[in-house]
Amino acid sequence: MSEATKLSTIMRSPGANKLPEDSQPFILVVEDEALIRETITMALMDEGYQVLAVEDGRQALDVIQASHALDQEDIPAIDLLILDLMLPYINGLDLCRLLRQEGMTTPILMLSAKGSETDIVVGLEIGADDYLGKPFGMRELIARCRSLLRRASRQPQLQEQLVVQFQEIALYPQECRVTVRDEAVSLSPKEFTLLELFMNNPRRVFSRDQLLERVWGIDFMGDSKTVDVHIRWLREKLELDPSNPQYIITVRGFGYRLG
Repeated sequence: MSEATKLSTIMRSPGANKLPEDSQPFILVVEDEALIRETITMALMDEGYQVLAVEDGRQALDVIQASHALDQEDIPAIDLLILDLMLPYINGLDLCRLLRQEGMTTPILMLSAKGSETDIVVGLEIGADDYLGKPFGMRELIARCRSLLRRASRQPQLQEQLVVQFQEIALYPQECRVTVRDEAVSLSPKEFTLLELFMNNPRRVFSRDQLLERVWGIDFMGDSKTVDVHIRWLREKLELDPSNPQYIITVRGFGYRLG
């Protein structure tokens, strides 16, 4: 029996993470420490969320793949992923990176006992939406979960506009893709959202704080330098000469603008 099948059986078992019939958000918890895993699960279930908890990255990947399978009825679409950094088989960073590379946009809250600025920046830059250092209180965890779920629910629906064009850059909101000089460009979810904001507001200057709030959310706890890193990555993908940008311009003392 595969891990995904075992997990589906657990979910159907009475009293063991059984999912209710309603449409409450479904949260996948990936944590190898049993006490922490069980505490988080109980706290989330007490708040009315649907919860499934697994103990390693390989099981998590099985669940995620099963949730996307067309013939899978036991595991619903995942609304939030709570992901520990240090995991057996597939660690949290590698799993997060893999999911983002595959185009998964589900909010990810990363947990870790590693709370240095470098660890936090690395986690956020590979695609995590928020980062919570251990030890943490359940009230803070619940608040962050609510914030991520609320932010995801506020994401604009698919735009009627099929393409947003600025000079040689074409952005397709419905397809989440970008071309530059008629060549496809691969962007991370945060890079795409950042570029989309610029494309919808050409020549408007955004400060770092404004970009953090609009792209990362008002609850983002990281360093504003993450904006500079993403701007640099965008320039490397969009500009003919990233050291002399023609699209994303630095307005010294104020921030950045497109064009």
